[in-house]
Amino acid sequence: MGAGPGDPELITLKAVRALRGADVVIYAGSLVNRDILEYAPEDAEVHNSAHMNLEEITDIMVEACRAGKTVARVHTGDPSIYGAIKEQIRVLEKNSIPYTIIPGVSSVFAAAATLNTELTLPEVSQTVIITRPAGRTPVPPGEDLEELAVHGSTMCIFLGVHMIEDVAEKLMTHYPPDTPVAVVKRASWPDEEVVRGTLSDIAERVRAAGISKTAMIIVGSVLEPGDFKPSKLYDAGFSHEYRP
Repeated sequence: MGAGPGDPELITLKAVRALRGADVVIYAGSLVNRDILEYAPEDAEVHNSAHMNLEEITDIMVEACRAGKTVARVHTGDPSIYGAIKEQIRVLEKNSIPYTIIPGVSSVFAAAATLNTELTLPEVSQTVIITRPAGRTPVPPGEDLEELAVHGSTMCIFLGVHMIEDVAEKLMTHYPPDTPVAVVKRASWPDEEVVRGTLSDIAERVRAAGISKTAMIIVGSVLEPGDFKPSKLYDAGFSHEYRP
């Protein structure tokens, strides 16, 4: 399940219900707010996966399920984005263990909410690229930041603030240097922090703020769209199925 970006109220009702029925809880302690554990039974067996490898995690899952117990595997944000869940699913399926994926609120959307922005605007950007820069984990061919930047669309970059200089330099191969950028650290947490700038100065501003991890980088004109055109959805002269 996804536990959301940090604010314990940004967890779904379905995830809360699953937690309340769990015998075993495995949570990503490096990112998940511990307040989420309050939804679990007091006698639940709790494990912090930040200190565990894949085999240790899946061994607990398999052994608990074979004993007839229910396991809640708690990830930060939404587990489908950089959640490393497919490798866990593979083990569950190999052992014929049934499972359900419960989506969560991604830090992408928590960051957008903090910025009071819409990631897609008519004739400004209708595409959002969610990506990460190459680091210890490489990216597939064609997915480097320079190649994705050619689209000029809204870009949301995970796991890249520690190399913000390199990120900005690569993006400027196609985005203008004055393209707006926002870095949101720990979106939705009490100590949330926002740094705004442009591609030409964002690295300096982020370094001055001392931000080096747990931050979302959002790039694009949607951050400062100026006098943009409204959508057709509510245009009085635009008819559709529900409004002539």
